Amino acid sequence: MTALEKLEYAFPDAEMTIADGFDDCVLGICPITNRVIYSYTKCLEVLMTRDGMTDFEAIEFMEYNVVDSYVGEKTPIWCYDNY
Repeated sequence: MTALEKLEYAFPDAEMTIADGFDDCVLGICPITNRVIYSYTKCLEVLMTRDGMTDFEAIEFMEYNVVDSYVGEKTPIWCYDNY
């Protein structure tokens, strides 16, 4: 069971916006806004291993295509852990 599946089980009524392909990168959920919190570092690791990106390519992809994307009030939170 991924961290995202655990959150969906624990908070079945929460309207959460998720980032496709990063289910194993979930750290938790904001108790105030119900926004999903993702590990930036784990997302980079996924991009490098799954998609074969270099560290620079993964950072560039994350910043331009993921972190800078606003998808409404439930936009995920990106935690810059172990950066």
